[in-house]
Amino acid sequence: MGIRDELRELGEGIREDFVQNRRVMSYAEYLELAATRPHQQLRSAPQYIRDCFDYFGVETLQFPWGPMRRFKLFDCEWAGGRDRLVGQEEVQNRIYRALTNFVNEGVSNKLVLLHGPNGSAKSTLVRCMGRALQHYSTRDEGALYRINWIFPGQKISRSGIGFSGPKFDEHGSGDSYAYLPDDLIDAKLSDELRDHPIFLMPPDRRADLMGRMLAEAQTGEDSEADGAGAEAARAGNGAAEAAGQRPTTDGGTPTRADFVLSDYLRHGRLSHKNRTIYEALLASYQGDYFKVLRHVQVERFYVGHRYREGYATVEPQLSVDAIERQVSADRTVASLPAALQSISLYEYGGEVVNANRGLIEYQDLLKRPLEAYKYLLTTVERSSVSLQTATLFLDLVFIGSSNDIHLQAFKEIPEFQSFRGRLELVRVPYLLDFKQEEKIYSEKLREAAHSRHVAPHSAYVAALWAVLTRMRKPMADKFPKKIADLVARLTPLEKAELYGLGKAPDALSTAQSRELISNLRAILRESDSYPNYEGRTGASPRELQVVIFNAANSPSYTYVSPLAVLEEIDELCKQTSVYEFLKQEPLPGGFHDHRKFIDLCRERLIDRVDDEVRASMGLVEEIEYERLFQRYVNHVTHWLRHEKVRNATTGRMDSPDEAMMREMEKTLEVTGRADDFRADLIAKVGAWSLDHLSQKPDYAQIFPDYFKRIREAYFEERKKTVQVAVADLLRLVTGNEGVLSAESRKRARTTVDNLIARFGYNDASARDAVTLLARSRYPG
Repeated sequence: MGIRDELRELGEGIREDFVQNRRVMSYAEYLELAATRPHQQLRSAPQYIRDCFDYFGVETLQFPWGPMRRFKLFDCEWAGGRDRLVGQEEVQNRIYRALTNFVNEGVSNKLVLLHGPNGSAKSTLVRCMGRALQHYSTRDEGALYRINWIFPGQKISRSGIGFSGPKFDEHGSGDSYAYLPDDLIDAKLSDELRDHPIFLMPPDRRADLMGRMLAEAQTGEDSEADGAGAEAARAGNGAAEAAGQRPTTDGGTPTRADFVLSDYLRHGRLSHKNRTIYEALLASYQGDYFKVLRHVQVERFYVGHRYREGYATVEPQLSVDAIERQVSADRTVASLPAALQSISLYEYGGEVVNANRGLIEYQDLLKRPLEAYKYLLTTVERSSVSLQTATLFLDLVFIGSSNDIHLQAFKEIPEFQSFRGRLELVRVPYLLDFKQEEKIYSEKLREAAHSRHVAPHSAYVAALWAVLTRMRKPMADKFPKKIADLVARLTPLEKAELYGLGKAPDALSTAQSRELISNLRAILRESDSYPNYEGRTGASPRELQVVIFNAANSPSYTYVSPLAVLEEIDELCKQTSVYEFLKQEPLPGGFHDHRKFIDLCRERLIDRVDDEVRASMGLVEEIEYERLFQRYVNHVTHWLRHEKVRNATTGRMDSPDEAMMREMEKTLEVTGRADDFRADLIAKVGAWSLDHLSQKPDYAQIFPDYFKRIREAYFEERKKTVQVAVADLLRLVTGNEGVLSAESRKRARTTVDNLIARFGYNDASARDAVTLLARSRYPG
């Protein structure tokens, strides 16, 4: 295909896309579209943004403290996951709840203020929303429309402003100038405020029309739902209902039996400029409404931050967020019909105008001088902003961000009480789950490393250290005495692993562990009502990103090493005059002891390397642990039911093997009554099975701590063998394999190959990991 042919094909594709997306239409055509899709076309900005959340779907994530809904919008799948939001599921749900409240009240009457420490992903969260809106507006489900005014040239005009030219019905638009080519147009006035096209309908008729549109659409949806329900019942297919899917109409737009018409659509009016044009045309045509509509072109627009359409950001400098300019000062007026040249027309600009019918973000709102955002009180409350010549009525969701320091200072001034009723405060703390934090640094490492190999656990040590710096000493007096002592004994590392893994300290009994984990949500929330809540202070992901990038370019390693990350963290800890969290005095229990946290992270790194090396030795396959534990669960199940169990060797029905069960419970370091432990174990298996229907229980996933203890017990029995194998491995990776026998060299080489294939090392990172392990755990 030649360049010209390719260009022609491209042009045809763009034209076809233009027509299919209904980029331009007459007013009559738009009303027909609105009648067929009223739930889509009669949405306010809060409804539109909430539907955008719904459009991308949700998933339920399981955390140690319970399930949490996550909106897939924040995964940015349409952009390949680029700049996605990691964690902050609770914040997502708080924003969604605020949007739902705006929808139910019929007006967006509060500014959603995200507050938290610097670097807690407030801006990332809003950017994800804005980028999702941009993508959503390109889909059929997210189509948005505004109006333009078209004024034909004199060649198709009889005189002045009165037009009675040919009918343009090629597109079924009737007597409309919407499809006029540019060479037949003298002037085109766009609506920078993007008034909803329904505003051209007189208010007294508009409410009745919209009500009928919604009622007829709902009747059709109910009929379709009844038919679909009967069909599904006959087919026995309840999958969609079981999945909690909402019914959808044409184009996949969610339908709502409780759809709320917003105040903006019920009571809104045309902007000053549009109203002036409308009235001038109506007077010129002697009240002929249909002739006025000939000049209306309904145009689809797309949300775009770059071009400030439906999504704008207000930076924290002193500025005016809405402006006006007289059109008469522009040469455009010379092309207008005579009846419009004698009146004053104004066009509007500024961030508030640019964002209308979408989302406006106020970055670091409270950094601005108070006078710069006092207007927000009335703007948010009344959804309007007053200028010299007109009051602009808005359809907007206001969202802002602030760090906690500025918010706390703002609360101290008298004006705060006036603002408090117009603010929806949403706290955005640092993450307290190191597994989520690890995802952030894993992505940053891929960016920083370029072609360099990234060794396992490089992101893990950074994430664990960052979360440890955020741990707050528990307030035991807030808990019942039954668990107060358990909470008081938690160290920063134990608390971090409790949040991230749901793992209770090893020193606790089974009953104590169960009691502690059952109160995990309360422990997580214990400081929520305090100004210095957990997650407000500590290392910021921004600071750790600098650590990551420095480690990725460390001259001491040919790859990205977790040891390099720890070395860079050590350098960071020396900058006590730069970072506020480093100025904290260590507390009893090890809290805020940031240098000690480096040693803890190194120990956890060695633990992981130890597990991987021992697994790579192949002394026992992982499946053997699974079989051993499965046999134990099988015998416990029959023991609880007072049933016999089939002997796999003899085929006879025997009593459950009490000796085997007690031996396993000794290995698992069970304290307390064995009966209670066994009943609790089977209950956990049952609970997991309810959440994972039709799946075979994954005991390693359900009981990771038990499997670790089984491995530890196995290798404790064979510690001497492991020590010899590690010594051989060290000789191999350091180039001293000549002293090894052929068999020992082969075993060591197999271990290295397994480290590379199963755990993601390369030769250099495997060498350093084995050296670290041998010197730390198996000296001599």
